[in-house]
Amino acid sequence: MSRPEEIIETIKMIKLEKLDLRTVTLGISLIDCSTDDLDKLKENIYNKIVSSAENLVNVCKKVEEKYGVPIVNKRIAITPISLIIGGAIKDLSKKEKIQACVEIGKVLDKAAKKVGVDFLGGYTSLVHKDATETDKAVIDSIPYMMEKTERVCSSVNVASTKTGINMNAIKKMGKIIKETAYKTENAIGCAKLVVFANAPEDNPFMAGAFHGVGEGDKAINIGISGPGVVRAVVEKLNDADLGTLSNEIKKTAFKITRIGELIGREVSKELGVKFGIVDLSLAPTPARGDSVANILEAMGLEKCGTHGSTAALALLNDAVKKGGAMATSYVGGLSGAFIPVSEDSGMVEAVKAGALSLEKLEAMTCVCSVGIDMVAVPGDTPDYTISAIIADEMAIGVINNKTTAVRIIPIPGAKEGDEIDYGGLLGKAVVMKVNKYSPEKFIKRGGRIPAPIQGLTN
Repeated sequence: MSRPEEIIETIKMIKLEKLDLRTVTLGISLIDCSTDDLDKLKENIYNKIVSSAENLVNVCKKVEEKYGVPIVNKRIAITPISLIIGGAIKDLSKKEKIQACVEIGKVLDKAAKKVGVDFLGGYTSLVHKDATETDKAVIDSIPYMMEKTERVCSSVNVASTKTGINMNAIKKMGKIIKETAYKTENAIGCAKLVVFANAPEDNPFMAGAFHGVGEGDKAINIGISGPGVVRAVVEKLNDADLGTLSNEIKKTAFKITRIGELIGREVSKELGVKFGIVDLSLAPTPARGDSVANILEAMGLEKCGTHGSTAALALLNDAVKKGGAMATSYVGGLSGAFIPVSEDSGMVEAVKAGALSLEKLEAMTCVCSVGIDMVAVPGDTPDYTISAIIADEMAIGVINNKTTAVRIIPIPGAKEGDEIDYGGLLGKAVVMKVNKYSPEKFIKRGGRIPAPIQGLTN
């Protein structure tokens, strides 16, 4: 039974420190939808999603009201679409395959709107070693699919510690990202497209959520939040040494995670769906104070991005993982501290001040979740430079046996320092400076960077 002081503390976290449950994500397997008939496939996909998720939003609202904890997003993750559509498009021409993929994307969008979720993830290809013809069609279709949909998110896994780095796929993704930028307003499609190394199969966060083949028919996965709560704790410990600071962050992460699992299990029970995992990630929002950057600054950095930022972020990430792991046996997803630039008001201010550069951001991704995330760059950035940024981030993930990702937004017509306000959780993108020297010859080599020695674990 909760003590009165614990209840009061939780209410304070919610009312004053912006604690929320960032997402409840329903994972749905579409394996049983597969058929050689394209029209039947689309019908099967729509019916499976709608029948599985028709009560998701209402149940989340019911649980919100019961416990008083806001659930910001309700989402769906599906089996990577490239794994179920091959039979239906195998006899089509290249152009027809791409069009068929777009049509399936529109079905996914229609289903997401029907059940009222914010986003649906799983327009995904897994090409960390090589690509099938179906994978290629899905990837080629991404810009056109993004142009025709609103709620569908796409991801492509191009590297893993076991297989190495698929540079052919990375070279392709530079072009796809540029094309997506020009086909969608203010390059918004790029905010719903992420390139991964070591993509987790139970990640509840967009744009990289999908329901892996090792999962069951359905599962509820939870993404917690709480940067504002952690910041408040750090600010109170102004004179504490870093070991003490780490311990207090760990205690706070424990409390946040317990709340997350409570809500997740309640939603699972109401829906009659198995509970999956809790993703421990600290997910910031554009709201002032709800910022990972502000946590680092509360530790003693004048501005996020200055020297010491990587060490401070490492401390934060480690403490969050330790505290969360003590609160639940079912840790999954990405689990750490997110540093999406546009979605974090403190990061935005750091970029404007000149404290945070693309290079420093890359260094910080060595010790946190994900990677170069929600970063805007000039629209004239060459596709091979975008590919090289992806390659660097994939190398960090592969060598360190961790998940890394790139969600980069080349905004047409924009130059360094310009701002684009996407609103909502996507926040305000400040266009960052990109190194002017060319990696073109390196990217054009293609091929596959072999798996590192760390991958030989059998």
